[in-house]
Amino acid sequence: MTRKNELLLQAAEAIGAAEALMIGAGAGFGVDSGLPDFRGDRGFWKAYPAYRSKRLSFVDLANPRWFREDPRQAWGFYGHRLNLYRKTIPHEGFHILQRWAKKMKHGSFVFTSNVDGQFERAGYDPQRVLAVHGAIERFQCMHPCNHSIWSAGETAIEVDEKTFRPTSDLPLCPNCGSVARPNILMFGDASWLDKETEKEHVRFMNWLESVRNSKLVVIEFGAGLAVPTVRHGCEKVSKQLDTPFIRVNPREAQGPSGTIEIACGALRSLEAIDEELRGAN
Repeated sequence: MTRKNELLLQAAEAIGAAEALMIGAGAGFGVDSGLPDFRGDRGFWKAYPAYRSKRLSFVDLANPRWFREDPRQAWGFYGHRLNLYRKTIPHEGFHILQRWAKKMKHGSFVFTSNVDGQFERAGYDPQRVLAVHGAIERFQCMHPCNHSIWSAGETAIEVDEKTFRPTSDLPLCPNCGSVARPNILMFGDASWLDKETEKEHVRFMNWLESVRNSKLVVIEFGAGLAVPTVRHGCEKVSKQLDTPFIRVNPREAQGPSGTIEIACGALRSLEAIDEELRGAN
């Protein structure tokens, strides 16, 4: 048996014995759904070639200052992402995880840095999702003028695919009439309203407390070192509750002592683990 097969078997055994599943998901989890990989400027510019000539990186654009200085550029970037996420079909790995969780006494809870809403789109209970960096389907005032956060609803931003500039009206704050922005934590962001995320965090902590004396397993996908929120969060829970910890990452699978390190993509690893679980039954 190869080392990789041993690790997949270990992961399957931990999941098969579990009564609760914590799912950690970073940006790499969406790659199998066809979402772009923003790892490095080259990957970003491949997805957004209009910004190459301006030498604007993902970090440059994911900054709230654009909503003040050039709101149409800001919404060209975020409007395109909103449209992309809405038309993307979550990959089969989402459903494999759902199937596992349904067999567990306490189900699952998602801890993700992704703002794309893909878990909810795949049918996960929104009450069991903590999106630590906010959600693109929620809007707020760019200033903000108050603490209101509202659903994007049917709001759509038409974006020119060559220039990445909007060709439609921009969403406005219903209170003051200023340009609205996604309720997403950006780089250097002092204006993000976190009250909805805090509610999600409270539900997550309550769930963790409810499974403290149960067999919990933590499995993490595509969470890199560049933005380590999910990595740190999953490691912390696993250490505090002394649970099995599975890290799936094709490039950065290393983890603390005892981690089941699977250097593979999310969907491929999930299918392989699922095959082991089916064989065991």
